[in-house]
Amino acid sequence: MGNPLLDISAVVDKDFLDKYTLKPNDQILAEDKHKALFDELVKNFKVEYHAGGATQNSIKIAQWMIQEPHNVGTFFGCIGKDKFGDILKQKAEEAHIDAHYYEQDEEPTGTCAACITGDNRWSLVANLAAANCYKKDKHLDLEGNWKLVEEAKVYYIAGFFLTVSLESILKVAKHASENNKLFCLNLSAPFICQFFKDNLMQVMPYVDVLFGNETEAGAFAKEQEFETKDIKEIAKKAQALPKVNAKRKRIVVLTQGKDDTTIAIGFLSELVQEKPLDRCVKAAHYAANVIIRRAGCTFPEKPNFN
Repeated sequence: MGNPLLDISAVVDKDFLDKYTLKPNDQILAEDKHKALFDELVKNFKVEYHAGGATQNSIKIAQWMIQEPHNVGTFFGCIGKDKFGDILKQKAEEAHIDAHYYEQDEEPTGTCAACITGDNRWSLVANLAAANCYKKDKHLDLEGNWKLVEEAKVYYIAGFFLTVSLESILKVAKHASENNKLFCLNLSAPFICQFFKDNLMQVMPYVDVLFGNETEAGAFAKEQEFETKDIKEIAKKAQALPKVNAKRKRIVVLTQGKDDTTIAIGFLSELVQEKPLDRCVKAAHYAANVIIRRAGCTFPEKPNFN
């Protein structure tokens, strides 16, 4: 489960950035003044569409690493009944994501505009919109959807979703714990650790694998009063936090660098195949090494990892 976004990328000129008061190499949440940006981007520039959002990107990476069979990852999230929603469904299918969206008509499909200037600098503008509207009773609780949850072996949720539907996360987390399945959580951002720490700590007892980068780890340690800035010590203290399923020892993966999502899914792509931890780490490094060299969450047709 996560926040589905349609990534819309295009090379733009400085006038476009100035019109919407955007800065190169920046990322912001859309405000009222940015409402027309997305349609103007599509109308006036050559755009590319991709299924995006942290968790959907995670499934894309996992599918690329595993290759066959297709649709290894099932995704739940909320979109709008609109043209961007239709495009997102198409792009998710092309990426072999088994997406089951909760579709509603109160908010438009979430989008992320990637405005690229000629020197390959990116300005990202995200409008979460429908992604914030996921409802447990309207989607997760439906018999067909819950059956998909029951059929899964591994669950991965980004911390961002803690701001959307805590009750959905807890239902899945408890199911995983009761059935000795693997439940994984990414801290996602320092503000999750700071401003949504109560939600985070309600879920933490069910977490089997915890991911984060060093900045997120520092924020987490401060909020939990670990009284250390040493990453190894933070990992040990996070590992020792109370845990419901005693059959699994919690694994904590803290990275150096910004993009812990790629590391997490490279790691999990091997862990779900019950490979040893050293191979999981190598897969994480490989995926990060490939994707960090490319524009956006894109990759070659096939991985060269063996």
